[in-house]
Amino acid sequence: MARILIVTGEASGDLHGANLAKALRAKDPQVSLAGIGGAAMEAAGVQLVCRMGQFDVMGMVGPLVLVAIVRRFFFMRRLFRSEPWDVVIFVDNPGLNLRYAYFAKSAGLRVLYYVAPQIWAWGPWRIYWIKKRVDQVLVILPFEKPIYDKAGMRCTFVGHPILDAVEGSYDQGALRRKFGFSQEERVIALLPGSRAHEVQVLLPILLSAAEKLAHREPKTKFILAQASTIQDNLLQPLLRTSSVSITLVKEQASEVMAASDLVLVASGTATLQAAVVGTPMVLFYRTSAWEFWIASFFLRVKWIGLVNLVADRSIVPELLQDEATGQRLSEEALRILEDPTAYAEMRRNLAQVRDALGAPGASTRAAERVLAVCRA
Repeated sequence: MARILIVTGEASGDLHGANLAKALRAKDPQVSLAGIGGAAMEAAGVQLVCRMGQFDVMGMVGPLVLVAIVRRFFFMRRLFRSEPWDVVIFVDNPGLNLRYAYFAKSAGLRVLYYVAPQIWAWGPWRIYWIKKRVDQVLVILPFEKPIYDKAGMRCTFVGHPILDAVEGSYDQGALRRKFGFSQEERVIALLPGSRAHEVQVLLPILLSAAEKLAHREPKTKFILAQASTIQDNLLQPLLRTSSVSITLVKEQASEVMAASDLVLVASGTATLQAAVVGTPMVLFYRTSAWEFWIASFFLRVKWIGLVNLVADRSIVPELLQDEATGQRLSEEALRILEDPTAYAEMRRNLAQVRDALGAPGASTRAAERVLAVCRA
């Protein structure tokens, strides 16, 4: 019986980890799955040794942050040595997972990385650490494999798992009835991210945009997709500051997108999710000036949105830093919504992005690779 440990750290990784777990059980019903994840992985039958939220250091200050991080590293080191794991699979979240991979490799374990670090965008120097800490990477974008091959890293392209997580089509009318909207109403989805610090910075911008859009068209409805990693006590104080009514939906991001006419979305995997669903969007992001300066120094791509990167051209507007304001978001939203030609063109471009990702089944192909490593 294969004993597999799956480690992720955010909502999108929890979703990918859950789909991988389902595929592993379908291929081998006797497989033993444990991990660090969220509600999706738990529902997929993964025995959680720790929840992602328990690793959050938000709200801590000064030395407490350092103490929490050190404790987290000691916990991970003990975890890797606690069981004879056949393989440890890290899912996305390279900022932390590449560090954890060091402890896993030091424990003599075989290490796979699913949704591999985006060395094509950030720090090509990371390949040095990946080669030392990871036995094999499973990549989800077709242009990633040649990069890893060139670096001499064992690599398998499995396709994009978002195609396994999103339905082939949705009944928008049924979803609107479910969420309390009519088919005639304009509905705009708000996706502020899956990390606590992102939500604290980005949700006020979204609420500002919602207020401006509601002022322009008072009958506009707004729906917010709450990630599994975001607690109610973080969202509610921010939502109470809004003069606009917001419908809150938990852990149904794809359905929220499908029910909406437009998505205002923080940069991340959710942008690709919206593309697969097929709903036009405006992408935005803001961070501290210091973090943005560092990112600008290391960033090696023309766009930050995955949807634009896959398309290899700008098909979705990106509003970053000083441009990421409620005013600019509302302007771009209205430009798209009130121009049927632009709206239809974006939908066609998003369909092309979905086609470029290939066929569903990434999770199954990844599971086959994982089990092959366990048998080796």
